[in-house]
Amino acid sequence: MCLIVFVVTNFNNTTYTEKMLDSLSSLSGVTKVYVVDNSSVDEEKEKLVSLQSKHKHWVTAIFNDKNHGYFEGLNIGIRIAKKENSEISYMVVGNNDLIFPDDFDKQLDVCSSVFDKYPVVSPDIRMLDGTPQNPHVISGISKKREFVYDLYHSSYWLAGLIVRLAKITHRFTDRKDEQQHAVAQEIHQGYGACYILTPKFFDHFDELWAPTFLMYEEFFLSKQLEQKGFKTYYEPRISVTHYCHASTGMIPGKLKWQYSRQAHKEYRKYVKVWP
Repeated sequence: MCLIVFVVTNFNNTTYTEKMLDSLSSLSGVTKVYVVDNSSVDEEKEKLVSLQSKHKHWVTAIFNDKNHGYFEGLNIGIRIAKKENSEISYMVVGNNDLIFPDDFDKQLDVCSSVFDKYPVVSPDIRMLDGTPQNPHVISGISKKREFVYDLYHSSYWLAGLIVRLAKITHRFTDRKDEQQHAVAQEIHQGYGACYILTPKFFDHFDELWAPTFLMYEEFFLSKQLEQKGFKTYYEPRISVTHYCHASTGMIPGKLKWQYSRQAHKEYRKYVKVWP
């Protein structure tokens, strides 16, 4: 029997976890959900305890004593899920601010041949207004854009200026990758809010590579796959809805920029643009 395991992180936004669980409650397949709480405030933890009690047969809450970040938080859930379930057909990992369609399990079954070939599948992710977020990066990042990334991370003041300019010029400067949201294909990076890890992933890897606390997860997953000769596959027949920035939106702007700068430094160890 097909077992679908979901692993998500929760940080001071349990209301989104509740909405996600409500969307999963109608799936016909066998489902288990692991919610990893990254040291939320007591009130949010209590809400999560109540949710676990309400869905006690298929929801497990894991409470960390500190915030481990995004991918490492997911890894904590992945380890426990693997320990408790010997045969996992699909493992869906990501944010808790996702809404899954009623036929999500059937969407996975239709794409079974894709899962046989690829360790990681990236679904069609849409914001509430229908804006697509995938495929995130199809082939790579241009040198001009890499230069802007370096400028952005050189100073918080300059980062703010770049963001303001991007809002004004986005029609001309936004990458066009997402316009291929209807095309199934191998891609360089899938948007980090949701991934499907297949049995092939666990044939080659124990968990997600997590060298950063937050940000740049998409790149490090692509690098992890690349080292074994794989790429992420974008599959538009699988769809999820994303509230977007439910957790990172609560992080103060300067702190979020500092997390991004730290991650960018790690990224530059592997991506050398300038000689």
